[in-house]
Amino acid sequence: MPVEHCGLLDEFKRVSETPINNRSFENVDVADTMTVNGRRRHQDSDGENTKTKHPQLLYEAKLYHILQGGSGIPSIRWSGVDGEDNVLVIDLLGPSLEDLFVYCGRKFSLKTVLMLADQMITRIEYVHSKGFLHRDIKPDNFLMGLGRKANQVYIIDFGLAKRYRDPTTNRHIPYREDKNLTGTARYASCNTHLGIEQSRRDDLESLGYVLLYFLRGSLPWQGLKAATKKQKYDKIREKKVSTPIEVLGKSHPVEFASYFHYCHSLTFDQRPDYGFLKRLFRDLFAQQGFELDHVFDWNILKYQQTQKIKVQPQTSPSPGASNSYPMPTGVYAYSGDVSEHIRSGNATGSGVKMQFKSPAGKNIGVSNPLDKNVFEEANMPSTSYSHAGTSKRNSLKPSLTPEAANPGRGRGSKIGPSNSWISSLQQNWSFK
Repeated sequence: MPVEHCGLLDEFKRVSETPINNRSFENVDVADTMTVNGRRRHQDSDGENTKTKHPQLLYEAKLYHILQGGSGIPSIRWSGVDGEDNVLVIDLLGPSLEDLFVYCGRKFSLKTVLMLADQMITRIEYVHSKGFLHRDIKPDNFLMGLGRKANQVYIIDFGLAKRYRDPTTNRHIPYREDKNLTGTARYASCNTHLGIEQSRRDDLESLGYVLLYFLRGSLPWQGLKAATKKQKYDKIREKKVSTPIEVLGKSHPVEFASYFHYCHSLTFDQRPDYGFLKRLFRDLFAQQGFELDHVFDWNILKYQQTQKIKVQPQTSPSPGASNSYPMPTGVYAYSGDVSEHIRSGNATGSGVKMQFKSPAGKNIGVSNPLDKNVFEEANMPSTSYSHAGTSKRNSLKPSLTPEAANPGRGRGSKIGPSNSWISSLQQNWSFK
């Protein structure tokens, strides 16, 4: 039987049917004005028992406070102790990129991936600017907003985040080896698999795997069978480290290979040139002739499905619009042209929703043409993770920064955005 609980500042009513340690998510009435149906990982409030040996939620709440004010960072509504639970309440957000990926048939178009990439790099850059690593970059931890923010990407779940720079001395954490895998194995960097302490470069490499996952539909190391979790992680590591970048990015634009080459060229404590990585994809976006209209694949799919329902209300859905991919919460209905709808932002939704999780549930393992320059093949970092080599792909590639061409030199990039950007395009890329 559900048990009603009327704590939490008397604003929220929680109805729980399963134990919190089973990661149950529940219905919440916010000031008796809105009911949110709880779903996995998108519920923007976490709860854990106050007797937890290592309470991650209170730590995560502190990080949200530090990150407050940044674009794509959920606002905290309330955090504290409610009965026997540590509780964190943040803004109500839309579906995760993983849910939208499934909804779209487990593949995104290049245009959608590039629009997402720009925002995701910016979110990671902001977290890094505050002195923290995320350490669990994956599609589930990026959510779309609601209402006027429906086209904005949010980053969530800082339970595994770690400070990489001392706030007083500004000193970087030391290089270490023999570290246990922290994060999600599918998207973990090669160095993380090899037991090397994570730094900024690893968050960006993980993002690269997420982007190729979106483009490819899957990654080569998915679905590997093993008797134990450690053996599975070992298999994933072996497959990931031995897969050349050109094989991973085969049939996809060379800019994705360049992205990985740059990440692999970074030294442990080197500051990444986030602007270079964004220019890499903005150049590609312009070369492809895409329009920055904020129309994502799920917007088009929802619009098409809505039109089919209007025209053929009695017919079965077509194979491309099968009900096997249910519409995630937050993918709103349309009225009129897709691009017109996106610009008008006529979706509405606000409030707070709640999420409950067990610390044990964390993914912790074992213990425009902007620049016209072309970089030379000789300056290109190795084409696989372990061995040096040159790329055999004959394609124009944006120039690498000096540190990318000389990864062993320097402690960070001082190169800012290119002055040759077309001003109108630069304004268009203001996702915030």
